[in-house]
Amino acid sequence: MFQERLAQDAARLQDHFDLILGALDDLDVTRAMAYATRGGKRLRGFLVLESARLHQINESRAIWPATAIEALHAYSLVHDDLPCMDDDDLRRGRPTVHVKWDEGTAVLAGDALQTLAFELCSRPEVGDAEVRADLALTLARASGAQGMVLGQALDIAAETASEPLTLNAITRLQGGKTGALIEWSACTGARLGKADPEPLRHYARALGLAFQIADDILDVEGDATKAGKRLQKDADAGKATFVSLLGLDAARTRASELVDQACAALDGYGPTAETLKEAARFVIARDS
Repeated sequence: MFQERLAQDAARLQDHFDLILGALDDLDVTRAMAYATRGGKRLRGFLVLESARLHQINESRAIWPATAIEALHAYSLVHDDLPCMDDDDLRRGRPTVHVKWDEGTAVLAGDALQTLAFELCSRPEVGDAEVRADLALTLARASGAQGMVLGQALDIAAETASEPLTLNAITRLQGGKTGALIEWSACTGARLGKADPEPLRHYARALGLAFQIADDILDVEGDATKAGKRLQKDADAGKATFVSLLGLDAARTRASELVDQACAALDGYGPTAETLKEAARFVIARDS
């Protein structure tokens, strides 16, 4: 059910991106935006749509914040790949945006995707003014200096730190860099329905950490062809990771424990949350 739902939602999101971006002027920057939003698992957008279904929210409302989070995630990848950041030339098996075009176009495409995310959350189709304001406010916190950007800043600082990061420090770093947007995505259905987001927040925090541990494992023993990006970057850079601190076996055990925690957080929803539980199991079984 989950894999089928994920693929269906990815197709819906692509159709929505095509509609939105197709209405913009045909320029390098808009072509780069469209290029950056193609491919990927669309896990964050799926979490928005599935959490909306959990709260009986119509897809015609949920598709807007689902596309918003995918636009914001795409912006983060475009900027993260730049020479001044991770200096990557491959993303999703294709040249990164700054390689296909140039650095200036990549910066502008990322900027435009970030602002597009807030525009999409603010569309009248999403809901009343209270709901739209709440989504925009929480997305700003999740993506900025209290969330994703904080995690990225901590990651950069760790590169020149005199001592390797501790497990607690890595958990905080990845809670911002990876976990904050996953948490926002999973809680969006509750916010659209003006319901309590706490169960989904607990689910997402465990899911986000398990996702990152799985990424660290893939970076060590994954297949670069399947991953569509350069692997073993963290080891080459001498970065501390969950794997380097825990070891492969203990990292797998910890990820599995986190998936169990994520699933338990959804028990109050009954069988309607089974697809979200499958999503949690998927993040530690994936090969890309």
